[in-house]
Amino acid sequence: MRRFHSYGPVDSELHFCVEREELMLRCMEQLLGHPEKGGHFFTIWAPRQAGKTWLIRQVRQEIEKRYEDRFVVGSMSMQGTVFREGDTEDALLPKIPYLMQETFRMKPEAPKGWDDWRAFFNKDGGLFDRPVILFIDEFDSLPPKVIDRLVTLFRDMYLKQDAYLLHGLALIGVRAVLGVESERGSPFNVQRSLHVPNLTPDEVGDMFRQYAEESGQEILPEVVDRLHEATRGQPGLVGWFGELLTEKFNPGEGKAIDPPVWKRAYGSALRREWNNTVLNLVKKARSDKYRPYVLGLFASSDIPFNIDAEWCNYLYLNGIIDMETCLDDKGEYADICRFSSPFVQERLYNALTYDLVGDRLPILALEILDELEDVFAGDALNVPALIRRYKDYLGRLRAKGLNPWKDQPRRADMHYTEAVGHFHLYAWLLSAVGRRCVVSPEFPTGNGRVDLHLRCGAQRGIIEVKSFVDASEVKKSRKQAAEYAGSMKMDSVTVALFVPTEDEKVLGQLSGEQVIDGVSVTVVAIGWAI
Repeated sequence: MRRFHSYGPVDSELHFCVEREELMLRCMEQLLGHPEKGGHFFTIWAPRQAGKTWLIRQVRQEIEKRYEDRFVVGSMSMQGTVFREGDTEDALLPKIPYLMQETFRMKPEAPKGWDDWRAFFNKDGGLFDRPVILFIDEFDSLPPKVIDRLVTLFRDMYLKQDAYLLHGLALIGVRAVLGVESERGSPFNVQRSLHVPNLTPDEVGDMFRQYAEESGQEILPEVVDRLHEATRGQPGLVGWFGELLTEKFNPGEGKAIDPPVWKRAYGSALRREWNNTVLNLVKKARSDKYRPYVLGLFASSDIPFNIDAEWCNYLYLNGIIDMETCLDDKGEYADICRFSSPFVQERLYNALTYDLVGDRLPILALEILDELEDVFAGDALNVPALIRRYKDYLGRLRAKGLNPWKDQPRRADMHYTEAVGHFHLYAWLLSAVGRRCVVSPEFPTGNGRVDLHLRCGAQRGIIEVKSFVDASEVKKSRKQAAEYAGSMKMDSVTVALFVPTEDEKVLGQLSGEQVIDGVSVTVVAIGWAI
C-alpha cells in the first residue's frame, strides 16, 4: 500500500499524491513555447517542500511521452555542488563535466571558460543533435557570483536563440531565480515565472480519499478540513501530517481517524515532532536580522505587505508569511502580511516564547501561599484578578532589581513592542496556572493578532494583550475585544494593557470595567519601564 510522504519529491507509485495536471500543463507549455520556433526561458519558484522537484519530473515525463525523441530533456541539480569560501565564479567550471554526465549521460572536457560551456549548446559544433530542454534545480544553492555569471550567460543565449539548441530552460528555487540574490536581477522577464501554489481543499481531500480506499480505514471529513485549515495546503506539511495521522498516531485497524486523533497528532507536531521543513522556517524566523519583524507580526494584524521591503520579501519567499487582501478602516483594499499557516504561526510563537523568556522564570510566578481562591471561585474565571497577580509578580522582580524587559525589541518610538509583553505574560501564565489550566495562544484573524485563552475545566477566559498608544486607541481596543468575545459566545473579556509608565495613578485611570453590547470588558493597565 502507498503511504504519505513529507521529504523530497513524491512518487505516485509509492506515495499518495494528486496529479495537478493543470499546473503541469501550464509549466510544459511555457517551456515548449512554439515547438517549431523556440521555447521559453523562465523560473519556477516556491518555498521548500512545495513540490517544485516533483513538478519538473512530471513535466519531463510528459514531454518525453508526447514528443518522444524530438527533444533532449535533462534535469540538473546544483544541490550537490560544493564551494569553498573565497571561490571565484569560475569554481563552477571544473564541476560542469560531472553535472553534464549526471544530466545527459555525457562527460565533456571541463570548459576553460564560460564561453566554452555556452558552446556546448551551439547549433554548429555543439554537443547536441536536437533541441535541449533543461531544468536546473536548487539554483539557490549556488554562490551569488556564480548566479550572476549564469544569469548573464542564459540571458544572452535567450536573446540569441537562433544560434543555440537550448530550446527551453527552467531555473528552480526560492529567491535567486527571481533575481533577489543577484545584482543583475531576474534572468528573464518576471512574467515568465511560475509559482507552485499550495494544495486546494479538494486536492487534500483527494489524497485522503485515496488513503481510505487503499487502507479500508475511515478518516472523518472534519479531520481533513482541520488539516487543510492548519497547513493551508502547504504540500510538505500536508504530507507530514498525513504520516503522523496514518502511521504514528493511527488508532489501529477498525478505528476511524477522528478529531481526537487529530488533536493528539497536532499537539505533538507543535511540541516534540521533528520536521526539517519546520525547523528550517523556525531557524530563519529566529535569526537576529528577521526576528524583530516576526515579533511585529504577532503584535499587529495590519502590517502592510510590500515586496520591496527586504524583510517582507525574505519571509514571503521562504514560506513564513503570505499576503492577504482586505478592507482597511477607510473601506479601501489593502495588502497585509499574514503567517503562511496557523500551524507555522503557532510553532513560531512557541519558539519565540522560549527565546524571549526562557523556560524558567527568575522567581516564583506566585507567592508561595497563594491558592488563587478568588480567581477560581464561582462559575466564571476571574481573569482580572489573575492579571493583577502578574502585576504583583512584576513588582517583586523590580524589588529584586530584575528587569524582564532588558534588551527586548522596541518600536520606532523607543517603546517596547507589544509582542514583548505578550510573550512574557504567556510564559508567566504557563508557570502560574499551567498545571490547572490549558493556556493557549489563539490566532483569530490568521494574520498576526494573538489572544490568550484559558480553559480551566468548565471555566474559560480570554485575554487580549495591547500596548498603549493613546487614549483613543484604548477605546478602540475595548470595542474590538467585546466584538471578539461576543463572537466566541462569551460574556466577558480582559484587556492586558502594557503602558510605558509605573505611575499607579495613571495606570488606575486607564484600568476599569465597561459593558459593551452585553460583554463585560475589563482593562488592567500594566506598567513597564521605557
